[in-house]
Amino acid sequence: MPFTVPGKNRRVRFPSQSAPIAREQKRPGKRPASSHPAGKMASQEVPRPGIPALFTQPPPIRDPLVTESIDLQDATLEKCLPFLKGIHSNQKGPFNACGVPALQRDDHVAYLYDALEDYPAGFVAMDASRPWMVYWALAGLSLLGEDITRVRQRVIETLRPMQNPTGGFGGGHGQTSHVAGAYAAVLSLAMVGGEEAFAVVDRQSMWRWLGRLKQADGGFRVCEGGEEDVRGAYCAMTIISLLDLPLALPPHAVARSAGMEKFTDELPNYLARCQTFEGGISGSPGVEAHGAYAFCALACLSIIGPPEETIGRCMDLPLLLSWLSARQNAPEGGFSGRTNKLVDGCYSHWVGGCWPLLQSAMDGKPQSDGPPPQTVGSLFSREGLDRYILCCCQSPHGGLRDKPGKSPDCYHTCYVLTGLSATQHRHYRTDSSASSSETFASAFSWKSRPIREDNVFERGDRLTAFHPLFVIPHQAAERMRLWYESEAF
Repeated sequence: MPFTVPGKNRRVRFPSQSAPIAREQKRPGKRPASSHPAGKMASQEVPRPGIPALFTQPPPIRDPLVTESIDLQDATLEKCLPFLKGIHSNQKGPFNACGVPALQRDDHVAYLYDALEDYPAGFVAMDASRPWMVYWALAGLSLLGEDITRVRQRVIETLRPMQNPTGGFGGGHGQTSHVAGAYAAVLSLAMVGGEEAFAVVDRQSMWRWLGRLKQADGGFRVCEGGEEDVRGAYCAMTIISLLDLPLALPPHAVARSAGMEKFTDELPNYLARCQTFEGGISGSPGVEAHGAYAFCALACLSIIGPPEETIGRCMDLPLLLSWLSARQNAPEGGFSGRTNKLVDGCYSHWVGGCWPLLQSAMDGKPQSDGPPPQTVGSLFSREGLDRYILCCCQSPHGGLRDKPGKSPDCYHTCYVLTGLSATQHRHYRTDSSASSSETFASAFSWKSRPIREDNVFERGDRLTAFHPLFVIPHQAAERMRLWYESEAF
């Protein structure tokens, strides 16, 4: 069932296989004042009207030390500024009164439908990421308002052979089950929905397989014999909650020998040990903090229980807020994933998705079905992220990208759009749950409302709201959970 656009070439651009040019290595040192690029960048063409100076000029305080990181940051800034000013020749209009270009919705839809088709031989390296490629395309199309039930049968037929009789889904046919691939497969089935899609998952074998991944220190491995990190914990708890799997560990789970009885035993303590001296959250205890791991840990804690209890108990909130705030770059407006790293569009979700969870933790226990009064203002610059996404991340041929100068791909298209959706909606918890069970009731109590004030995007650029924990539409998560609640385990 092809979805190519008549009269147009394919939107997915396949990168050249040519070897990259070696970059000249420079020794750290002082930059001569006359060679500092700030003056050059500041003297570029006049920006469009309606754009605050914050987004059109280099930062006023700059490090004079010359390092490779500083050079890369300067080069990135020089590429971004013409887009932020709305004067780059590759930008498509129309531009609104705030100097922000419209979301090129039709181009991105065409790009994502094309991404569901065949790939050339060079993409064999992605063979272990088949469920992810399905998820990224479906999630992007859902965000853009497309009816993806039209590809339900294709999704079922694609994912069913990847399920192993020993439990879980592999990244491709005949491959070892991996919790990340299983996560992407379950979310894809949730999005296309329907009894036939839900019935694909063998819950009994999935439960036993996840039991083999649970570790004696509270965490999860990503596959049998694989590494243990917060990805494993988040993906496992997402699967357990959406499929309504028993919280009790299977009888032969290794973690039972350490005295554990449930999947959640010691898990909050494991996640707490992943917070670093910087305040961010690492993939496992003792390594560098990273934005994607921060989201995985915070979302996992928010699945286990109410954020005001789990996050507040396990994390040093002031330190975490400081680290996350430092991830938003100026003037770009987008997020970086680690300290001293470049802005990257995918962190629009991985870092941007942390803010609703922290906001909920700070707002406290919900009192009604409506949004609670905010205890603080916006924890990050929504305008800055909107500008970075719409000005810098849209490819002229469809799809979204890391930053100017990079090619678009489905991964970035999915998570950049997810980040844009998060800026457009206020997510909050209520005192009622879509689930009829007390188990994970908090995870299914989230609602969203469009933010209608102080927006720099147009009404036609608004996207579908995604569940802040499961990263699929709210209704898709709730329908899957309720269907499994009605089925005997």
